[in-house]
Amino acid sequence: MKLIVRHQTVYHYQASAGRAAMRLKLMPIDTAMQQVLEWQVSVNGEPVDGFHRNSFGEMEAIWIRNERLDSAVIVAEGLVETQDRNGVLGPQQGCLRPDYFLRETPLTRMSDAIRDMALSLPGDAGILNRLHDLSAAVGNAVAYRSGATTSRTTAAEAFALGAGVCQDHAQIFIAGARAMGVPARYVTGYLLAQEGMALHETHGWVEAWIADLGWVGFDPSNHVCVTEHYLRLASGLDAEDAAPIRGSVTVAGDIWIDADVRIAQAEDGLEDRQLQRQQQQCAQPSIPLSI
Repeated sequence: MKLIVRHQTVYHYQASAGRAAMRLKLMPIDTAMQQVLEWQVSVNGEPVDGFHRNSFGEMEAIWIRNERLDSAVIVAEGLVETQDRNGVLGPQQGCLRPDYFLRETPLTRMSDAIRDMALSLPGDAGILNRLHDLSAAVGNAVAYRSGATTSRTTAAEAFALGAGVCQDHAQIFIAGARAMGVPARYVTGYLLAQEGMALHETHGWVEAWIADLGWVGFDPSNHVCVTEHYLRLASGLDAEDAAPIRGSVTVAGDIWIDADVRIAQAEDGLEDRQLQRQQQQCAQPSIPLSI
C-alpha cells in the first residue's frame, strides 16, 4: 500500500519569538514494513537539512532561528510504501540494546494496579500471546475518550481514571510490558483510519521486543497489531521522548498551535492529485500554551 501524507504544524506566538530551537523527528526511515519513496520537511517554506541518525537508528534534525518570528510553520510530507508483516518489524538499526527500553520514566511508571493486571495474565501461553492479551486488557480497561487526559497524564493516572487516548493506552501497555520484563517503546506515526473515521493528528502505538522475532508493533487503542495502514516516524521511552516536534522558544505571552495531518492511500499515477487534495486544509482550533 502507498500512503501519501501531509503533516502541518503551525506555532503562533503572541509576541514575536526572539529565539526558537526545535528537535524534529519528522523523517521516517526504511524498515521491513515500509519504504520511503519521497519525503521532505520544511520550516517556513525552507527545506530542513542536516537530518542524521540518532542512537535509536532513526532520523532527527535540530532547527534553530535567532531572529524574531511571529510564527513557525513546520510541514512534513511525502509518499511511503507499506506492507503488512503481522506487526513484526524485526531487528532495527541503532546502537541501543533492547533492554534499554526497560527503563522507567515518569510518564510510564507502573502502579500496583498496572503491575497486577500485567502479571495476572496467563503465564503459560508464550510471550507473544501474553502481549496480545496485555494489549486487549489495556484497551478493555481504559475507554477511548478524547479530552479525558493531557500530554502530561501518566500511565498510572490514566489507568486509574479508566479513560484516555492512544498516548495513554500505549504508555500503560509499556508499563505493563516492563512489569513482565519485556522491553517496550513508544512509537509515533500516522494511521490511515477506516473509511468514515478520518484522523487529523499523529497516532501513538507501541513496539515490544521478542527475542525470536525482534520488535513487534501493537496498537492497544484499536486492538490490533500494526498493519500496512501504519506509517512509522519515531520511537522513544515514552510519548514525550518520541514526539515528532520538541523545542524551546524565547517569547513573552502565549503560544498557539494548529496541527493537522492528512493521509490517504495513493494509487500509481495519482500521487500529485492526492497531495493537492490533502493540502486543502480544514480550519482547526488553536490550542493556547501558557509559558
